[in-house]
Amino acid sequence: MTSDTHAPPPYVTGLRCLRCGTEYAPDAIEYVCGCRPNVGSDLGTLDVQYDYPAIAAATSPAQIAADPDASIGRWSALLPVHWANLPPLPVGNTPLLYAKRLGSSIGLPNLFLKDDGRNPSASLKDRASAIAVARAQEKSAAIVATASTGNAAAALAGQAAAAGQASVIFVPKTAPQAKIAQLLVYGSRVLAVDGSYDDAFDLCVAACQEFGWYNRNTGYNPYMTEGKKTVSFEIVEQLGAAKVSAIHAPQPATRNSQLAPPDAVFVSVGDGCIIGGVHKGFKDLLALGWIERMPRIYGVQSADSPALHNAWRDGREIPRPVAATTRADSISVNAPRDPVKALNAVRQSGGAFVLVEDSAILAAMLPLARLGAVFAEPAGAAAFAGLQAALAAGLIKTDETVVVINTGSGLKDVPAAMQMAGEPITIAPTLAAVQSALNSSTKSTQTD
Repeated sequence: MTSDTHAPPPYVTGLRCLRCGTEYAPDAIEYVCGCRPNVGSDLGTLDVQYDYPAIAAATSPAQIAADPDASIGRWSALLPVHWANLPPLPVGNTPLLYAKRLGSSIGLPNLFLKDDGRNPSASLKDRASAIAVARAQEKSAAIVATASTGNAAAALAGQAAAAGQASVIFVPKTAPQAKIAQLLVYGSRVLAVDGSYDDAFDLCVAACQEFGWYNRNTGYNPYMTEGKKTVSFEIVEQLGAAKVSAIHAPQPATRNSQLAPPDAVFVSVGDGCIIGGVHKGFKDLLALGWIERMPRIYGVQSADSPALHNAWRDGREIPRPVAATTRADSISVNAPRDPVKALNAVRQSGGAFVLVEDSAILAAMLPLARLGAVFAEPAGAAAFAGLQAALAAGLIKTDETVVVINTGSGLKDVPAAMQMAGEPITIAPTLAAVQSALNSSTKSTQTD
């Protein structure tokens, strides 16, 4: 690593507080503004600023599309870390799938699924964790830490392992075993907190302050938004390629220099960092003049974890905490840690927050898999459940182009998948048993 990779990237001009408007020089501040430094939802949230004219003069969609690097590193001009510091575990370039059968089933012919469950640790949060590890190494931090219900932790553990970076993970002890297994296999030191995600979050912040660790926590660390926004870069690039080849072509979208924003994007919401990143990505492209309009962004929450939906509904800037109990653990949050960016994403794009029951979230897993070929965990399936609710409410027109983001693989929560899909049929090793099972299955389907 050369010395210049410790300096701020050339196109980062500073950070601006979204609460009080104070602007900071690059590296003058790392996490939150002093106007609201306390732990909780009411933070002095910072937003990374860029020199867009200089970026537009230095690169273009065509140059980015031609880059042999398929990972988020090819968007380096719009990232807050040096390309050379990204961990050697490629992130991004996940498929945008044209969901013809799934769309037809709900009367939406132009439906696409962005499957971020195909990232290295099987969730969208790899995008942020790659940035976190790069920042930690630029800061020469001995340890990088995070609190998570599982996905952010797994993402950090994998990226840290790739870079040889020590990591400490705080998880609520109720986190799914599949996610905890990832952390342990990657070699992170895992601390299971006897409490909620919010308890783990607050403890992680305190530990980072006490021990000088680099803090990857969602919402608290403004650079996590910058990793997550890359999903929007890929959506417009891949959707542009799909439109060039005709929108009804039954094939995955690929990279193309023609950028095409969808009419609407649906994404599940817990803390609010992912939806804030989705919004920031489209804002970057608008500022560069590479797209002409902002898609409407719809945040989907469980009725059993509705803090941001309630704040949006009530016109509040900061949500009141709730007692979250949703089965979709990745979006189960009492006090969202990135509320300003999340609420801005919906309000400034003309979108909405959509509330769905846990039963609808779990039910959405089956059509996503059987008609869309995307195996989503409950939090990822929530986005499709939200789209169904939005269609029923008349928020989406049937001729619009819509992208649903799956934020995590169904392998993250196998019990939920088995709950919905049922158990296999046990048979004797005979053809007669096969025929009997097939007959029984047919009768069951007809009855259902």
